[in-house]
Amino acid sequence: MTEHTLDQIDAYDVVILGAGPVGSTLALLLAGTRHRVLLLEQRSLDAGRQDPRALALSEGARQLLQPKNAWPQSTGQGDGRCTPIETIHISQNGGFGRTLIDRKDYRVPALGYVVRYGALIGCLHDALRQAMARHPEQLLCLENTRADVAEQNAGATPDPFFRTLQLGDRTIRTRLIVHAEGTPPDNSAGVIARGYDQHALIFEAGLSQSHQQRAWERFTPHGPLALLPVDGLNGTRVSVVYTVPEAQVEAMLQLDDAAILARIQAAIGPHAHFTDVGPRASFPLKLRLRQPAQDARELWIGNAAQTLHPVSGQGFNLGLRDAALLAQHLRHALDPGSVHTLNPYVRSRQLDRYGAAAFTDGIVRAFSTSMPLLNAVRGIGLSTLDLISPLRHFVARRMIWGARAWP
Repeated sequence: MTEHTLDQIDAYDVVILGAGPVGSTLALLLAGTRHRVLLLEQRSLDAGRQDPRALALSEGARQLLQPKNAWPQSTGQGDGRCTPIETIHISQNGGFGRTLIDRKDYRVPALGYVVRYGALIGCLHDALRQAMARHPEQLLCLENTRADVAEQNAGATPDPFFRTLQLGDRTIRTRLIVHAEGTPPDNSAGVIARGYDQHALIFEAGLSQSHQQRAWERFTPHGPLALLPVDGLNGTRVSVVYTVPEAQVEAMLQLDDAAILARIQAAIGPHAHFTDVGPRASFPLKLRLRQPAQDARELWIGNAAQTLHPVSGQGFNLGLRDAALLAQHLRHALDPGSVHTLNPYVRSRQLDRYGAAAFTDGIVRAFSTSMPLLNAVRGIGLSTLDLISPLRHFVARRMIWGARAWP
């Protein structure tokens, strides 16, 4: 995907580190603007095309990417690249109450979509190639390239207009560095970190009947259990995100298929019936929030700025909204890295970032206990949410568009 060398060009307006979905989206949205943009990726850009991971993306994400020809279109039944979610069933294990959210109440084709990572990144990179062909001097991409951000020398007067990066033995200058890869480091200044003592166990499972484009969010005493449809219209396979205590994760990974089936069947109850399970993997769950997510001509977006608990599928969509709003702020800015440009962007993201963090953190803490009294309170809450449409609409609209309507 490399369209240019750096023999004659060593100054840019924006350098984006990381060509994953968030970094690629930002680069695509800046194509054709006044700013010269360089996108850098440490791996080959084709490396992610076969990645089968399932991502929960909102209808807002589709509205952002489809006009840029960067959205994986489903060809119909059995196509697992992009599966719409038409209803979401929310309930709790060991208690009463449930809420059903239906796309028909919001006049949208779907509440969200389960998209294979490889399908999404393939569409984004194809769209980037087309954008680079249209704007060959303005949008550039280098793969298999590691960049090291030069520190500001404490004993020297910092350059007020540029930051520098090292690409091997070549020095690059830019007005703005955007970090779109990695995660906020724990125990670092400016990073809020909170552990849940939980791991997410990830695998796919078969159902005895069609999922009918429904997703399930089932709260258990150990944490949420999510089922996401992954194999197209009227399919029978779901991606399972099963939250388990950290102390039990290794034992859970050692269980055979029959034992895992029994565990998730007991957790979901009568709402779904499983037939088989696939290979399992796990990762730890933490809330990390970089605050502030900016420095001198340096900015962090997506997972580099915040990582959230996966409940309700907020994190990845939050990163795409970071990219969309940043592109808006940069598009007509005379100096993309100045505080006059970055400070308004950072302020505009506070409500969405902190709102999403509080929303997911509050849900996990409220539902991750089996006290009988709290079970009753949660049941009343779920029933109230189902009966009182303004409350249900608030939850649905947050999942679709974030803290504000898109964009």
